[in-house]
Amino acid sequence: MFTLLQVTTDVAEEQGEVTLSFLDLALKGGWIMIPLFLLSVTAVYIFVERYFAIRKASKTDSNFMNRIREYIHEDKIDAALALCRSQNTPVARMIEKGIQRIGRPLPDVNAAIENVGNLEISKLEESLPFLATIAGGAPMLGFLGTVIGMIRAFYDMSMAGNNIDVGLLSNGIYTAMVTTVAGLVVGIFAYFGYNFLVARIEKVVFNLEANTSEFMDLLYEPVS
Repeated sequence: MFTLLQVTTDVAEEQGEVTLSFLDLALKGGWIMIPLFLLSVTAVYIFVERYFAIRKASKTDSNFMNRIREYIHEDKIDAALALCRSQNTPVARMIEKGIQRIGRPLPDVNAAIENVGNLEISKLEESLPFLATIAGGAPMLGFLGTVIGMIRAFYDMSMAGNNIDVGLLSNGIYTAMVTTVAGLVVGIFAYFGYNFLVARIEKVVFNLEANTSEFMDLLYEPVS
């Protein structure tokens, strides 16, 4: 095996084989690679920033609702509010709004909690539509580069007449293939990243709904 590899290397050196770096390959894609690069950086930034924001929002104290229940049963409303304000989470902000509405009709309390929950989910979904746009737009930009590259290749063919060779067509073909690959890579990453974040947000929504239901059940309990 080592001998075979050595022979292959020697043959490549004798034939003057030229290697193509990633940067050189990217440059072959032409100006279309600039917006694709910007979209890739944006997609990575949105994914990382939203991931940590959603991760932070999904962290809750498992004993939080038990302590809220105890404070409300003991009529320690101020202590319950202080507990909510000490935790910077969507669940705590929702329950805080509900506690502030205690004494009003229960449908009004539930509506106030749901409004806060909708605002919290809206904050978590910030920038996700743009990530979805990148998932659909990046491959289209790549295909645009493909069309431009093929037009360039056919134009070079028409200008060359009967003196057509592979080297003459290489620039157009490089543009066509490289932009297609780049657009698909960016689009695939954005697509999977978007769906991953959406799935994480759905878990947060389920947690918010569960805590809202538990809090409302607490208010419906008869006073002992």
